[in-house]
This record gives sequence, structure tokens and C-alpha cells, in this order.
Amino acid sequence: MVDTATTDAASQSQDAPEGSGKLNAEGFAHVTDAILDAVGSVIDGKPDAVRSAVVCLLAEGHLLIEDVPGVGKTMLARALATSVDATVRRIQFTPDLLPGDVTGVSVFNPVDREFEFKPGAIFAQIVIADEINRSSPKTQSALLEAMEERQVTVDGHTHFVPEPFLVVATQNPLEMEGTYALPEAQRDRFMMRISMGYPDARSEALMLRQRDAVNPLDELRPVVSADQVSGLVAWARAVHVAPAIEDYAVALSQATRSHTDLRLGASPRATLQLIRAAKVWAALDGRGFVIPDDVTALLIPVFAHRLIPTRSAGGSRARTAADAISTILERIAASVRVPIAARQ
Repeated sequence: MVDTATTDAASQSQDAPEGSGKLNAEGFAHVTDAILDAVGSVIDGKPDAVRSAVVCLLAEGHLLIEDVPGVGKTMLARALATSVDATVRRIQFTPDLLPGDVTGVSVFNPVDREFEFKPGAIFAQIVIADEINRSSPKTQSALLEAMEERQVTVDGHTHFVPEPFLVVATQNPLEMEGTYALPEAQRDRFMMRISMGYPDARSEALMLRQRDAVNPLDELRPVVSADQVSGLVAWARAVHVAPAIEDYAVALSQATRSHTDLRLGASPRATLQLIRAAKVWAALDGRGFVIPDDVTALLIPVFAHRLIPTRSAGGSRARTAADAISTILERIAASVRVPIAARQ
């Protein structure tokens, strides 16, 4: 087991992270609870999925929701977008969607006799990329620059997307008809991949009763502004990460790159996003510092979609990425002691 000894943890959890601005712990908790409750009122019985979505929002990452049709993937994306008073655009990814539909195009203005840039759907603070893997990899790749650099380059001119910026994408499993595999570079730009799963019997019965006459999305109202989201992001960014925690995250990443069951390990971007997500996870738990359990809880959602398992001689996958991560976690956690140093 990993050593999680703490020093004066109770008092640290109430302190404002250094450099977090005027927002205090009570204010952070109040606003984030409001977001979680708002999204949870639409997505009943899936608190882990709702929490992961909020983590991506506040960690400045992007979220990929993969599951079979009809389990609420798009509903979660829309609920998160509706709970934030920000500009929202939805892109329905279809086989005939073109890159210019996403990024925008330059159109000739005959009056001024010059080209004008017409922004595409990517120019919004929250972008819902619905069924992203139903478009060709060429169209999917139109998102790459915006997701990483918060900008789009068209005809040699750079155009910046608004802040905060979040892409929430949904996709169906690859084995389903009419889907294209996301390129490795595209998957690596998503901070997390999560699955909704089928609802339990109670939640499904509740859905039948509550949604027979009204859609809960129609009654959902924004509970936080874009400026408040920026304040929450700054608060979470200032959460303390001890050097031992950073070494722990690096050890986990390094282990994926040498694991015999994996032919592609976690990228340095994955390590960075793991720590960013862990900061938000800790902040949502009311702490101003990260503990190993935060890293462990996020390891599969942050790493699994980036890893490529090896293939056996018959062409089938030797094991899943999640299985490889589990064996890595057992080995690293057993050999590394990660004390939590007091915040200076």
C-alpha cells in the first residue's frame, strides 16, 4: 500500500491555495456543488460520470464519453453545457461533415474585394461534438489545434477560441456500424474517457415516471457564469502537489511505456493532465493538496484511452489497457512510498 501520511490535513483543507485569488474554500464548494447538483438532476444515478465531467471543465481538459446508444451520453454533455452560462455550439459529426464546417472558412467579399473569415462551430466556450467517430479522421483532426492550443489557423491566419474552452465529445463503440477509430493524436487530447453504463432499476423507473411529460433539460438553468468558471479553474490550479506525488505520477506514466502488454504508453501530456485532474479532484473533496488516492482514482479515466495494447499472434488484443493499468498500479503502489508533505 502507498503511504498516505499527512501533516495537519484538517487545517490545510480549509486554507485557500496560494495564488487562488479572492475565492475561498466555502465559495468554491458552494459553486461546484451547485454545478454537480444541476447536472445530477438530469443524469440520475451517475454521480461518477457527472463528477468526471465537472473535473474536466475545471481542469481545462476535454471529455470523451463512449458508450452504446441511448444511455445518456449526449444528455450529460448538454446538461453540463446548460449549467454554465457560456456560449455553446453543438456539432453533429456525420460522414459528410467537412473540416471547414468545424474550423470555419475564408469567404470572398465582393464589396470589399477581400476574403473574410467565417468562424465555424468550434468558436464557442463549450463545444458538444456529438458522435465524433461517425466522421472521417480528416474531419476529426480539425479539432486538434483548437483542443491543444486554443486557436485555429485558416489560410495562414490564427484565430483564438474563447475562454474557458471545453470540448465534450460522445462516441459509439468502434465495433458498431458506421464508426471510424479516433486517431491516436485525437484521443491524446482528451483528458478523460468515461462510460455512462446502463442505469440501475430504480433510476430507470424514475426516468419513466419523470420524463413522460417533461424533459428535465428544459427546466435546467445556468448556475455558474463563464467568469465564475475561470475563478474555479484558478482555484483548482493552485492546489498543492508535493514532489513525491509528482514522482508517483511520473513513475506510473513511465511504467506504461515499458509494459510488455502495451505497444503505446502514456504521453507526457497524459502525465500533465493526470496531475491537473487530480488537483480538481482534491479541491472537490475540500482539500488544498493532492493525495495518492486522487491520482489512483483518475488513472484509468485519464490513461486508458491513450494506451494501445499489444496484439497476440492471432491478431486479437492480448489484454485491455485497463488490465495493464491495474497491474502497473499494484506494482508501483507496492514499491513506492508517497508521503504528503505539509504545504509551505
